[in-house]
Amino acid sequence: MRTVIQPQLKFGETDIAAIVLDPKSRDDIPQLLRGLQYIYTEVSLRQRVFAILEEMIPDRANGQGKANRQTGRPGMEQWKIRVLGVLRLGLDADYDRIQELANQHKTIRQMLGHSDWLDEQEYELQTIRDNVSLFTPELLDRINQEVVNAGHFAVKKNAEESLKARADSFVVKTHVHFPTDTNLLWDAIRKAIQTCAALCDTLDLTEWRQSAYHLRCFKKSYRLIQKLKHSTSQDEAKRQAKQAQIETAYQTYLDQAEAYQQRAHATRQRLNQAHGLPTPMLADLDAYLAHAERQIDQIRRRVPRGETIPHGEKVFSIFQPHTEWISKGKAGVPVELGLRVAVVEDQHRFILHHQVMEKTTDDQIAVSLVEHSQTRFPAVTAIRLDKGFHSPSNQVELKQHLENVILPKKGRLSEADKVRESDPTFVRLRRQHSAVESAINALGVHGLDKCPDHGIDGFKRYVALAVVARNIQRLGAVLREQEQQAANRRRGPYKKAA
Repeated sequence: MRTVIQPQLKFGETDIAAIVLDPKSRDDIPQLLRGLQYIYTEVSLRQRVFAILEEMIPDRANGQGKANRQTGRPGMEQWKIRVLGVLRLGLDADYDRIQELANQHKTIRQMLGHSDWLDEQEYELQTIRDNVSLFTPELLDRINQEVVNAGHFAVKKNAEESLKARADSFVVKTHVHFPTDTNLLWDAIRKAIQTCAALCDTLDLTEWRQSAYHLRCFKKSYRLIQKLKHSTSQDEAKRQAKQAQIETAYQTYLDQAEAYQQRAHATRQRLNQAHGLPTPMLADLDAYLAHAERQIDQIRRRVPRGETIPHGEKVFSIFQPHTEWISKGKAGVPVELGLRVAVVEDQHRFILHHQVMEKTTDDQIAVSLVEHSQTRFPAVTAIRLDKGFHSPSNQVELKQHLENVILPKKGRLSEADKVRESDPTFVRLRRQHSAVESAINALGVHGLDKCPDHGIDGFKRYVALAVVARNIQRLGAVLREQEQQAANRRRGPYKKAA
């Protein structure tokens, strides 16, 4: 039976409420553990969070819904999964470091529910990876709301106090190499050959026994194209000779790619029809062949025909196809490869809401961002945004939702806009908007600079877990600061010796 946490303490086990954290430590781990400890010790908060965690059940092996938590192997307790997931993002750690901490760090093992002695249970790397992947963005969003409400209670927010939010977007990079049409074709053909070889090997077929040799031959053509550069000579004959050499190299590369693609497609047909491999087992191969076909077409259009490929037809990674080419005009950063993420932060530095922006821009999500934030936290009455969120319709619609909207206008200002934006209150609140950059920087430092997880679902889960981890760390920092102030008051003022 899978449970959130074992209700009965074992011999030698320390109650989570009794775990003592070093008050002088300036590391991130005590802050994260203090936030988790608060969630556990506040009974009503624990009940609400545990109710959400109970929904985190793995899928059945046959794909028919969720597993029954009353039967089968118990699996890792959801509380442990939560602790390990928060540590992963809160510390910007990979799974190898999380495994080491879970197996060797005394205080973390106490938070996981292990005794200091006699308990020799250790966590395998794949076990941690599989269980943390059980989180969904929806579950994490609900947990985040509970954490933020707990944070507001901890900072002694008055129930009638309104929340003044500030929002901005930033780019979370995906784990991809810089894309060119030639290296994307190399990736697609390479994976198609390797996948065909692996499938044939499982059926004891020998038609791809020379797959490594084929890859070496294809890579030679790819490397030759990489080394060739357009001539800068003033001599027209030399420039034309170099261009002819480049086109010949591309033609050889494309001919090889087409031959391997057609051969892989023929293998796919035989595996499906003659050997009975089901279509789901061939899905990866189908995807690689589709990528290869698209890249061959685009290279032919670009090099021999001189066409310009429209941006909307381009794919920037065959492994992370959700990756976008984003240019935000930052100094020294001409382009970023990833997805935009918008965050909404309140005056207490808790992140109220976030949104992953797929093929959208700031001005397209401004209204929905505010609506979703207000749905989660009705106390939001004001928001500060930058010019990127401006549009004439946004100016009108946002004022229907909020009492106070600080949204500078793009471009030339009318007389009415000049009066509005020169108002002392507008100027003061607009200057406060830049404080959201500290939240963005904190998220980047604690794991949200680059997403190592695969697929759009993994990306969304990673971002949502980073937001939860950041809010738990903020909660822990607030509590530790309050405890330190209380200790200072008990100690009394420092007096000099006579």
